Amino acid sequence: MAKFVPLPTTPNQSKTWPMKRPALFVKLGSNPYLLLIFTMVMWSANGIAGRLAIGEISPMVIVSMRWFLASVLLFTLFRPQIAKDWQVLKHHLWLVAVGGIFGFAAFNALFYLAAHHTSGVNMTILQGSLPIFVLLGATVVYRVGTTPLQWIGISLTLAGVTMVASQGSFATLLTLSFNLGDIWLVAACVMYAVFTLSLRHRPNVSGIGFFAILAVAAFVASIPLIGWEMASGDTQWPTIRGWELLAFITLGPSLLAQLFFLRAVDLIGPSRASVFTNLVPIFGPMIAIIVLGEAFHPYHAVALIFVLSGIGLAEWRRT
Repeated sequence: MAKFVPLPTTPNQSKTWPMKRPALFVKLGSNPYLLLIFTMVMWSANGIAGRLAIGEISPMVIVSMRWFLASVLLFTLFRPQIAKDWQVLKHHLWLVAVGGIFGFAAFNALFYLAAHHTSGVNMTILQGSLPIFVLLGATVVYRVGTTPLQWIGISLTLAGVTMVASQGSFATLLTLSFNLGDIWLVAACVMYAVFTLSLRHRPNVSGIGFFAILAVAAFVASIPLIGWEMASGDTQWPTIRGWELLAFITLGPSLLAQLFFLRAVDLIGPSRASVFTNLVPIFGPMIAIIVLGEAFHPYHAVALIFVLSGIGLAEWRRT
């Protein structure tokens, strides 16, 4: 997705683009639909980058260095705004901790671990189920009313997730012998859903300031993870290609995608912008097939229909 239920903005927050920009960026920054399409392509490519990183850089090194480099870039570009927002956020450290631990560090750790055990096609289809976990969480935690149509949508999406995890095999369902990577990816979606639900209590600060502080919190939370990886002997520091992949993950899914999404939210609002996250399970398999040469099986097609139809029904009332 980095992610996939991005950070919303609230009224009267500072805009995402406080600096003077070249004409090309001004034009791009005024078109929310181009911004959102670029964002979804980069988030979709994140899973493929995780697959390409196997043998080039280990998962916890990616997580730790990703958020360290993103933090450095954010503080270099937006330090005044971040300093202003910190005066508010320092009184909400529990929210910063939830975002850093669950939303960014744990989600990404499970995400890149999953890449070692499942396909890029599976990863991007399963990521598409994230809005359903958020809806389920909102129903349980905040007692948000759920219509029968939404429950049908939830059931369809979960059926699609089960189909991917079982590779369309009824025998796998009977023996419950699911792919470990698919299980980790579903767990990652649950982690991010926890973070998303906590955003209801987000104070009135700018999106960029909130994101920057969470990036720092994610780096701090990743230190025990990389320590665990080093103690287990599984650490691999980046090769030349590993550095290239890390640069893409940092600049693309971590930084530009989030800035683009925040700007799009400024222009058309969080509800309309969030609908575009449904493009991830469409773009992702396409990129996996082209870049990784992976096969697209019939059960993938059925699961994709279930996931997208389920999300569509679940979002029907909100739309």
